[in-house]
Amino acid sequence: MAWNEPGGKNNDPWKNRGGRDQGPPDLDDVFKNLFGKFGKMGGGKNSSGMGKMGIGLLAGLLIAIWFVSGFYTIREAERGVVLRFGEYYKQVEPGLRWKPTFIDRVIPVDVQSIRDQASSGSMLTEDENVVRVQMEMQYRVVDPYRWEFAVVSAEKSLSQALDSAIRYVVGHSKMDDVLTDGREVTRQRVWEELQAIIEPYNMGVAIVDMNFRDARPPEEVKDAFDDAISAQEDEQRFIREAEAYAREIEPRARGQVNRMNEEAQAYKERVILEAQGEVARFEELLPQYENAPEVTRERIYLETMEEVFSRTSKIMVDSKNGNSMMYLPLDKIMERQNAPAPRGRTSVQDLQNAPGNDSVRDSNNSTGLRNDRFRDGRN
Repeated sequence: MAWNEPGGKNNDPWKNRGGRDQGPPDLDDVFKNLFGKFGKMGGGKNSSGMGKMGIGLLAGLLIAIWFVSGFYTIREAERGVVLRFGEYYKQVEPGLRWKPTFIDRVIPVDVQSIRDQASSGSMLTEDENVVRVQMEMQYRVVDPYRWEFAVVSAEKSLSQALDSAIRYVVGHSKMDDVLTDGREVTRQRVWEELQAIIEPYNMGVAIVDMNFRDARPPEEVKDAFDDAISAQEDEQRFIREAEAYAREIEPRARGQVNRMNEEAQAYKERVILEAQGEVARFEELLPQYENAPEVTRERIYLETMEEVFSRTSKIMVDSKNGNSMMYLPLDKIMERQNAPAPRGRTSVQDLQNAPGNDSVRDSNNSTGLRNDRFRDGRN
């Protein structure tokens, strides 16, 4: 039964055994009794010295506890902001440190980790359309003191600055730009606007990156915008394919152009050299022609006929003294020469007996002189 329950009125801990109410103990009396006990240690004449020794031991113990409690550790990724009696005193580096307890207070601040801050909401664009935008900012603390004391709440101020930057940029952009191909421009503009907002506050942070998470139109027109985005993606894909084809075909066309230029240059040089050779040959032949025109003319004629006959297998010779025409089947003659036969030169009789050469026999007398002249000229 508790002392304050019905029937437990005589159980008051502050009453003595006689039932007299004494009230709660006085702290001064408690401490006096404690120091009195220390003073009585040892008894006799040394009681005063032993009391002082007890007080000294107690004071030493309290000082030791106070000294040990002042040790603390700053991690590698942190920097410590030291406050002395609530006022900024200094900044400490990572490692094992000591501070006077009840005098200094240390606030560790992470300066290496990348922190995230997201913002989202429905916003009105410049062309009076509503879009839902979600962006995420990544930042890092570079000045622990400014981060703790430049503003009342750095994280809340940074979140509000991000909201303001996003709404300002989206409010000065068109809906198609935010939803389609203008996302990168919007992201960059939000980054620049956020930097301009937080710069006067000098909050001790550095913006590392800005991510454009999502941008969606109202649900009523979402399907139409999805089709538009798909069409724009197809357009970009076709453009990339065309550029790839152009990069592939251009070197091939340049190669063909270079080859044609080289062939044209080679043809030009060959024609020039041939013309120069003809000129040199004519200049060499001119004195001979001036000395013996008939012989030179006949020789040129025979050389020309020899060149022409070397490229044909059939020759038709018109007779001047008759109506018959002589046919020379050179291909048959060459076959007969290649066939096994007695060595020797093909005679006129062989030409007459060749297949399809009846006209040779009929016009032997009329063409004999010309054939002899032809052979004499070649000799």
